[in-house]
Amino acid sequence: MEELRGFGGRFVKMEPLQKGFSSDKKYVAETADGAMFLLRVANASAGSRREREFDMMRKTAALGVPMPQPVEFGRCEDGQSVYSLFSWCEGEDAEAVLPGLTEAEQYALGWQSGQFVRTIHSLPAPPELEDWEQRFGRKARSKIEKYQACGIRFDRDERIIGYLEENLHLLANRPQCYQHGDYHVGNMVISREKELSIIDFDRCDFGDPWEEFNRIVWCAAVSPHFATGQLNGYFGGRPPELFFRLLAFYIATNAVSSIPWAMPFGEEEVAVMLQQAGQVLAWFDNMDNPVPTWYLGEL
Repeated sequence: MEELRGFGGRFVKMEPLQKGFSSDKKYVAETADGAMFLLRVANASAGSRREREFDMMRKTAALGVPMPQPVEFGRCEDGQSVYSLFSWCEGEDAEAVLPGLTEAEQYALGWQSGQFVRTIHSLPAPPELEDWEQRFGRKARSKIEKYQACGIRFDRDERIIGYLEENLHLLANRPQCYQHGDYHVGNMVISREKELSIIDFDRCDFGDPWEEFNRIVWCAAVSPHFATGQLNGYFGGRPPELFFRLLAFYIATNAVSSIPWAMPFGEEEVAVMLQQAGQVLAWFDNMDNPVPTWYLGEL
């Protein structure tokens, strides 16, 4: 707790927040007048990246996206850590709230989430960034290799691997922009007033805006109406066919990579990812139909 020395004079209460897979230490901090904040503490070696993330979040918040407002970034007194301070977003996890709402409410909140992420994508990527086809193509091939070497298989994996190998050409000439990096219901909260906010930008990156939807599987598993609303809200109606083909590509890439990723976290996490790989195959009819079965069309 040495890194927290100096914060005691600013906050009357600091509770550890045990949530997510980030290596950062997170705290819910409260001032004497009852104001709530999120305090994230990272190793100083990650300082440059965390400062860039903080700056991009400031730019995103300035666009009106409902999210934790960046307050302050700095170095902790121990000299070994850096901190990021944000306003606290009131609400419960969207994945817990959505099932209790009507289908119309789920769809409307999904539509909002699509509009929010479209706003996020209005922030451009650095012009010197490597071409997306080269950059992500290399990543996709690496993920296939790691899956094939990990020793764990899911049924009909050849369908997913075949789809990836046959559709690498779709990566050509794709634009790049700022991405949230982990955009799904697990990183959204809904207030008592049923207002949606986006949280946890610590996986932010730059890339194809459509790749952002590679985690929509978590939204669809909770609410097909929310997931459908998200796509329709982003495009202002039904997405184009090319989007669905790339969506299937990006989701298939994640399905392959999730198995070796989950292995260090234990058998339970691996089982979750194996089940999701089976869902992916079912949603895309063994990769024969790029429009997932959970997409409900224009409602």
